[in-house]
Amino acid sequence: MTKLTVQKRTEKKAAALRREGFVPAVIYGRKEESTPVALPLRDFEKAYAEAGETSIVEIQGLGEDKDVMIHEVVYDPLTGKPLHVDFYAFEKGQKVTVSIPFEFVGESPAVDKLGGVLVKVMHELEVEGEPKFLPHEFKIDLSALKELHDKVTIADIAFPAGVTTEAKPEDVIVMVDEAKEEPVEETPMDLSQIETSVERGKKEEEGTEGVTSAPAPEKKEEKKKE
Repeated sequence: MTKLTVQKRTEKKAAALRREGFVPAVIYGRKEESTPVALPLRDFEKAYAEAGETSIVEIQGLGEDKDVMIHEVVYDPLTGKPLHVDFYAFEKGQKVTVSIPFEFVGESPAVDKLGGVLVKVMHELEVEGEPKFLPHEFKIDLSALKELHDKVTIADIAFPAGVTTEAKPEDVIVMVDEAKEEPVEETPMDLSQIETSVERGKKEEEGTEGVTSAPAPEKKEEKKKE
């Protein structure tokens, strides 16, 4: 479990704490009195990278250790650095509902050798459980997808004790589909370039206007010989 050491915030202003390398924070909960604290910015960034917003962080330095989750982080729009953090403290036995991301690892033989297409149907899963039992992510091993149409479903996940989901066991997380050839698109015919027989005849008539045809040669009558 990720651990963080904090100290109760004094009268020192938040801006002054930030200049000294600390980030202001507050710890609160359903039965937890709101407590302003401060902690080293580097420690928080490291813990946040490990735990994210779905894993439990153990807070130390306030007498009694507390299990919390990082509920909200406010960032500086210019520097991208955290300006303030909200920690939500849990009471013993309290269950929460969170979305746990899937982490896809390995390579699928059906994709590499059979030319299949990997289709990721789900990217996270909503679960319920006590915070201390919630995983940081669910790892999905793609090497299990050996043939076309193989799939990994919810039933293939090993859930920690006390963690449940309302998703159906047959719900697909990832699968391998056949590669489909895209139909060749025919170049659409430009109807404006097509002349109808009527238009063609009209043009021919217009082309002959003003042109005088040569008169037909007169036929000479032969005189009969007497």
